[in-house]
Amino acid sequence: MKTHLCSRELYCSFLTVTAQRYSAVTLSDVAPTTLSHDAVSRWLTDAKCQPKDIWEKAKECVMGKRGILIADDTVLNKNRSNKIELVNWQYSGTEHDIVKGIGMVNFVWADSDTGDMFPVDYRIYNPPEDGKTKNEHVQEMATQAKQRGLDVEAIVMDAWYSSLHNLKHLRDLGWIWVAGLRKNRVVNRGEKLGELDIPDDGVKLHLRGYGWIRVFRFVATNGRMDYFGTNMEDPTREKVERLVKIRWSVEVYHRELKQTCGLERCQSRIGRSQRNHIGLSVLSWIRKAKRRNATHLSMYQQQWDIIKQSIAANFKQEFMFYSTA
Repeated sequence: MKTHLCSRELYCSFLTVTAQRYSAVTLSDVAPTTLSHDAVSRWLTDAKCQPKDIWEKAKECVMGKRGILIADDTVLNKNRSNKIELVNWQYSGTEHDIVKGIGMVNFVWADSDTGDMFPVDYRIYNPPEDGKTKNEHVQEMATQAKQRGLDVEAIVMDAWYSSLHNLKHLRDLGWIWVAGLRKNRVVNRGEKLGELDIPDDGVKLHLRGYGWIRVFRFVATNGRMDYFGTNMEDPTREKVERLVKIRWSVEVYHRELKQTCGLERCQSRIGRSQRNHIGLSVLSWIRKAKRRNATHLSMYQQQWDIIKQSIAANFKQEFMFYSTA
C-alpha cells in the first residue's frame, strides 16, 4: 500500500485558502510540511474522491429538512487543452457555443425555508467511457436521492432535462417536478406550446407521451417567453415562480465553484486526477458554505480576508520605501 505525503485534508485546505494559483507546484511552495510537486501529482493520481464523499459531507446539512432538488450541468472549459482525458466537445451555456471541456452534471439541494444550498451528488459526463447521456445521469442521481430518503418538495430543471424519459422516471419515483419546456413541445392534439394563449394562472395541457400537466408562461427581463410545466396538483403561479427562481441558485453554485474553489484549474492530463480535483473542489466549496452560513461572509469575502493582510503588509513596505527614498 502506497504512503503519500499529500492527503485529502491538505489538498482541500489548499483549495479553500488559495486564489488564482491552484497547481501542484503552488501547493508544494506553501505546504506546512516539506512536499514536492511530484508528490502532490502522484497522490492526485492515486487518490479516489467520489460523489458519495460529497454526500457524506452534505447529508448532515440536508437530512431532516424539506428542500428543492435542482438538476443542472456545467462545463469546465478546457479550450486550450489538447491532451487532457475526459475532455469532449460539448455545448456551454456560459459561452453559448460548442467548447472543449469536461461536463459535470449536478444535483444541488436548496432549503425550502432558508434557501441554503448544498451539492448532494454529481456525475462526470464522458460518453466515450460509460456511454451515458446527461439525462441518464440525472435519472441515476434521482433514484439515488430517493433511496437516501431526501425530503423533496419538488425537483426543478431547465428545458434541457425535460425529456419524456426524465419526466416519467420522476413520476415513477413519486416526485413532484417543475421543468422548463421549449416552445415547440407538442401538446394536446398536435399543437405547439408556443402557439397557445396561456393565461397568467396557467393552463392544463396534455403533454404528448406523458399525460396531463399544468403549464405557466413567464416573460424574462429581455422579453423572452419561458414555459414551465409541472405535475403538481393545483399549482399556483406564485408557487411555481418561487421554485423557478430558486433554480437559479445553482448558477451561483457553479460560479463560486469555478471562481473560488479552482474547479477548472487542474491541468493534469490524467482522467483520475481530473476527477479527484473536481470532487475535492466540491468538498472545499462545502467547507466555505458552512463557514458562510455561520459567519455570513460570502465566499468572495472569505477569499479576500485571506489575502488582504499580506497585501496590506507589502503595500505598507512598498509605500514606506519609496516615500523615504
